[in-house]
Amino acid sequence: MIPALDELLGSAHVVSLKLFDRFRGLDSREALLLEGPEGWTEFSPFVEYDDAEAANWLRAAIDFGWQGTPHALRTSIPVNATVPAVPVAKVAEVLARFPGCRTAKVKVASPDQTLADDVARVAEVRRVLGPEGRIRIDANGLWNVDEAEHAIHALGAFDLEYVEQPCMTVPELAEIRHRTTYLSVPIAADESVRKSGDPLAVARAGAADILVIKAQPLGGIRAALSIIGQTGLPVVVSSALDTSIGLSMGAHLAASVPGLYFDCGLGTASLLAEDVTSEPLLPINGAIPVRRVVPDLLEQHAASPERRDWWLARLARTHALLAAE
Repeated sequence: MIPALDELLGSAHVVSLKLFDRFRGLDSREALLLEGPEGWTEFSPFVEYDDAEAANWLRAAIDFGWQGTPHALRTSIPVNATVPAVPVAKVAEVLARFPGCRTAKVKVASPDQTLADDVARVAEVRRVLGPEGRIRIDANGLWNVDEAEHAIHALGAFDLEYVEQPCMTVPELAEIRHRTTYLSVPIAADESVRKSGDPLAVARAGAADILVIKAQPLGGIRAALSIIGQTGLPVVVSSALDTSIGLSMGAHLAASVPGLYFDCGLGTASLLAEDVTSEPLLPINGAIPVRRVVPDLLEQHAASPERRDWWLARLARTHALLAAE
């Protein structure tokens, strides 16, 4: 059941949070928070997403705030550090925000940087983590197949755990997976799962070894668990630069996955210079706890009236799409 729009609007708070470093072209992160009978929840599709795509994020918010959570198998979730496309000199500073994390995900393929920049950044991450650290890279689908093959060959020298979304389409992922078999570097799919009309297509095509699963874009914890169960592939539960409330949703999803073999991308509160709570879900000894989050800094980080109106109008439009189903 979809709650009435008036019920959602009654608890809606729109926040704007500064980031330590530019990430996905953003200097701040906006989110709309709601309080349901099961607790606080988050609706925060990126601003460029259309209403049809954003509707799944609202479905997830309602699932978490109004339907509760499945049985948790874990009380804490091991997480990775996330290194944006920062200069090499800042890598150690970024990694220090993720105390105890043994794994780092490094953003690569930024349009304003070169492969040489990526190699230097990954090399510095390897130096800081040491030989036992785990490194995964994320290209966000920005390489074509030839570029991806060249980059994976260049970066494979740093003992990569996997390469996330090297190319955008499922056929491209299948091709690059075939071409780089000799390098023994697994291919993970993110956008090909969360932005696809058919999240199972990448698994059916044999285009990935690992799936990156995010609760909000997939419609919530239960929808994500269904996809995981149908694919049979190992997964990494990750976030979409959420506030600690959205990260709590991701942590509850990760806690419900029967087999969790990889550190999760749920430590991203460390990328936020501000959060909605004085007790954020920051990594401690490389993990975050599985718990609900109650925001106590809403007024301090309230978005401007113009941005609040924009988000409330978006909430109304996406609610109408869900109600019409």
